[in-house]
Amino acid sequence: MGKYVQVKLRKKMKKMIRSFFIKLLKINKDDVSEPFPDKLLEPVENAVDPVEIHDIPSEVKEVSILLIPEILNENKAELKSKKPAIKKQKIAKIIELSSQERAARDIAEMMEVPFLALSKNRKKPIVYEKTNGENTIKVRVSRHTDHFLASIYDWDIVLYVAGKIQKVLNDGSDIPPRTIIAPRHEILKSLRKHDGKKQELDLNAALYRLQTTTVETTIGNKEYKKGKVFSFIDSWGYTERKDIKEIEITISDWLYKIVCAKGALLMVDPDYFSLTSGLKKFLYRTARKHVGIQGNSWEFLIETLYEKSGSERDFRKFKSDLKSTVLENDIPGYSISWVEKNKNTYVNINSIKKQNNKIMTKNI
Repeated sequence: MGKYVQVKLRKKMKKMIRSFFIKLLKINKDDVSEPFPDKLLEPVENAVDPVEIHDIPSEVKEVSILLIPEILNENKAELKSKKPAIKKQKIAKIIELSSQERAARDIAEMMEVPFLALSKNRKKPIVYEKTNGENTIKVRVSRHTDHFLASIYDWDIVLYVAGKIQKVLNDGSDIPPRTIIAPRHEILKSLRKHDGKKQELDLNAALYRLQTTTVETTIGNKEYKKGKVFSFIDSWGYTERKDIKEIEITISDWLYKIVCAKGALLMVDPDYFSLTSGLKKFLYRTARKHVGIQGNSWEFLIETLYEKSGSERDFRKFKSDLKSTVLENDIPGYSISWVEKNKNTYVNINSIKKQNNKIMTKNI
């Protein structure tokens, strides 16, 4: 028998065996591909009208025994080649930042006047007006009806964003973006918070307040003759994937310009985020702005601190709260004391690095 005849006969036998199994198992011809799937050769219960072996042509009986293993091997090889490759999901690598890179920054110009509520549930607007020579500094902070005013606690998020922008400015490799995208756990870790469900909800609520609080001020221009109305952040959002959860924050254009101005930012002690008192946070920011970290000292009249804080409490209660806070003396990086002299009461603030510098008195 010639080779051509053998090949032709082999192909014919495959077709016959295929037809036999289709009839045997009572399956749809369209569901069967060439060669047979393995499942067709498995036992089938309750098969109807099976084809008896004696119905198979004698030629098929002789050749089928030889061809079935070959068909099965072809089928297995084909199925193996058709299996889609399973792609391993790449997990984003989280870069560990140094303390210097992760350091938060505060905005010096916004540490001078009250932009933020000292309590977490303030509804009353903050109104501040101060004449500085020929110029008048005006600040009015109001809220959306569904939210409280943005507080000094919420401001921690802005400090984190400002630190990110400062990192780009220090590198000098690119223009800082107005939108910062960061892993949620990194933000919470920087703010000295756990990454739990409550902290996630608190973070979202703080972002809502920063977005819905409206600020009207003359700060941000040299003459203080024109005003600007804005929110602290323009928008925010989040992305949740299996490998990471990210927060996207876009600060307002006004805030972005202030942050990017040369020398506008001051590094914040990481322990600042551990402070749980709004009044203590206010005292730290006041000390950082006026005393600095070079060992200087400064004295403030308590009336001046009351005005700068924007507190909604009456003065007598504020004075009592302030005295208790000063006596605790646990502001990071500073030593504070209560001083009464010449019928006036002052808060003395010293950098803990040096306490022998000339004391400057702030009476304005």
